[in-house]
Amino acid sequence: MVVIRLARAGTKKKPFYRLVVADQRNPRDGRFIEQVGTYDPRTATNGLSVQLPRVDHWFGHGAQASETVGHLIARARAAAPKV
Repeated sequence: MVVIRLARAGTKKKPFYRLVVADQRNPRDGRFIEQVGTYDPRTATNGLSVQLPRVDHWFGHGAQASETVGHLIARARAAAPKV
C-alpha cells in the first residue's frame, strides 16, 4: 500500500519533516516515491508547505495519509486561498 507520511530530517533536538509518498513496507526515513511537502514544527509561523495538487493526485491513485499527515493536509487546505 502507498502511504503519505512524515520522514524526519534535521539534527538531534531540531526536527524537520518531509511529507513523502512511500511504500508502507519501507522504513520511515528510507526510500520514497515523491516528496510532496515539508513541515517545520519549530517555526513560530506556519512552517508547513504542501503541494496540494500532488497530494490529490496520490489520493486519486489510492494512497492513504497517516493520521498526523491528515491533520497537516487539512490545515494546509484551510490556509490555502479560496479560488
